[in-house]
This record gives sequence, C-alpha cells and structure tokens, in this order.
Amino acid sequence: MKVVVLAGPESSGKSWLAAELHAHFGGLMVGEYVRHFIDHHQRDTTLADIPAIAHGQLAWEDAARAQQPRLLILDTHLLTNKLWSQVLFGDYPAWLDGELLARHYDLHLLLSPDDVEWTADGQRCQPQLEDRQAFFQGSLEWMQEHQQPVLVIKGNWEERRVAAFAAVERLLQP
Repeated sequence: MKVVVLAGPESSGKSWLAAELHAHFGGLMVGEYVRHFIDHHQRDTTLADIPAIAHGQLAWEDAARAQQPRLLILDTHLLTNKLWSQVLFGDYPAWLDGELLARHYDLHLLLSPDDVEWTADGQRCQPQLEDRQAFFQGSLEWMQEHQQPVLVIKGNWEERRVAAFAAVERLLQP
C-alpha cells in the first residue's frame, strides 16, 4: 500500500486534487473530517474540539488503512489539525505530534497557495495570501524537520494536476 497525503493551506486545491487522483488511479480516498464535524455541529470549532476532530480524522484514516488498498489518498492528515489549532487558538494537543509521526506516509504533495485564487466556501478563513503562505511554510518546515517525503506542487490547476499525477505514477511503479 502506498499512502499519499495532500497538504498545504486552504484553497490550494487539496480536495480537488485528491478527487482527481482518486478518479485516475483508484484506490481509497479519505476526506477532511473537520468539514464533516463543522457541517454536523453547525458552528465554528474551538480548541476543545481539536481532539475530537483529530480522533475523527485518525479513525477515518485507520479504517481506510485496514482495507489495504494499493493506493490510499488522504485529503489531509493530523499536520493540518495541528497547524490550524496553532493558527486559530495559539496551541494544540501535544499528543498530535506522536500520532502524526506514528504513521507512515509515502509522499506528501504540498500545495503552494501561489498561482491560484482563494475561494470562499463558508468554512475557509484565510483570504490573505500571506497567511496562506505562512501556513504553507509551516507545513514545509515540519516535513523537512521530520524528514518526510514531500513534493511541492505549484502552478495553475492543470500544472498541479500534471505534477501530482506524475509523482503518484512514479510512486506506484514497481
């Protein structure tokens, strides 16, 4: 099983690209639990919600891993929960670090906020490019610090799709 994570700031194309990869390569795709959480509770999240959101994301991820697909595509993982908790609340549950590092990821596709427009969707809250760039930088620094396999994806939508498809194709080659 190969596990690919889409990471980066909001409105950089993670969900779109995860769906594109899934449609092209098959396998299993795991979405963002936080979207489900917000839709279900019909309110903004608080620091007290972060453990429930993180446990929900882990449960979805672990259930997909248990099926042992050839390719597992994760629209997000705990790094996003950690970084958003820091951005919104100035803190995060320390156990996120251990849980995040306890799982193996074959490739992180880190999407740059540059070259694409921010799109409001009722849940997004970083319309300023510099805020999204800081989130991107925090993601990249964490991946480098923890020696995670990462490919930065830039460009317009088609360039992002082409680069991601090529990276996953390489990953899946025997």
